Amino acid sequence: MTDVSLIGLGPMGIALARALQQKFTLTLWNRTAERAKPLLNQGTLLAPDARAAVEASPVVLVCVADYAASRAILAQPGVSEALRGKVLVQLSTGTPQDAREAWAAADGHAYLDGALLATPGQIGRPDTPLFISGEERALAACRPVLEAIAGNIQYMGEAIGNAAAWDLATLSCMFGAMSGFFHGVRICETEGLPVDAFAQMIGAISPVLGEMILDEGEAIHAGGYGEPESSMATCASSGRLFVRQAREAALDPSFPDFLMRLFERSLDAGLAQERLAAMIKVLRSPR
Repeated sequence: MTDVSLIGLGPMGIALARALQQKFTLTLWNRTAERAKPLLNQGTLLAPDARAAVEASPVVLVCVADYAASRAILAQPGVSEALRGKVLVQLSTGTPQDAREAWAAADGHAYLDGALLATPGQIGRPDTPLFISGEERALAACRPVLEAIAGNIQYMGEAIGNAAAWDLATLSCMFGAMSGFFHGVRICETEGLPVDAFAQMIGAISPVLGEMILDEGEAIHAGGYGEPESSMATCASSGRLFVRQAREAALDPSFPDFLMRLFERSLDAGLAQERLAAMIKVLRSPR
């Protein structure tokens, strides 16, 4: 018997294994056993199959490409029976519906759904966030294991899809901001401005940008969109500048066109004199 079993040794799985084996005995299983060899030592073992890996430990982590791959592994002969009485923590990537379906299939074992907001290089740090949803007692039973891989545990409640929902919501903010940043890089490049200085400036003013997000979020929560300091019409005028500058500089127009379509829908909906947060009204309505 070992403390923890880990199924999946992609780049993230390998990072998880290295963090875990510093504090726990570990059993590994991966479809390609060759990947486990550099990790094996006196306290880290390789199981011959998924069932043996599950049988080896009271806590089982699964970190594979997606829920379809996870389902295929957990459907192997004897795995479901071996999970009974154990805690299964799903760390594969998916949607809230994927998580709900996996939870519905749980048979005699505690199920937690997790989403790591990290790259492999960030695993094991005290500030690395891990969203977790599911039964709180199950979390208590394996919290030390999870804290070894991500010190900032964010328990999102018993509703099993919550962790995936928070993860996707957070990533949408991150990738949206990064898309805007990349378009900003192209503006800098066409004007001969240093990209590294632009990146440093964005990092330096990020607290101010965060305040804007907090302010707009509070307005949406309260349903108050009037008396804006900067109206939708004013913000849309900036959107038109993005579109025009992209045309003038022969830039890829994907980002400014996308943004301007949202502004146009908002203006068409009569939101010109409301604050930017009012854009949520058009996003709540199917096109």
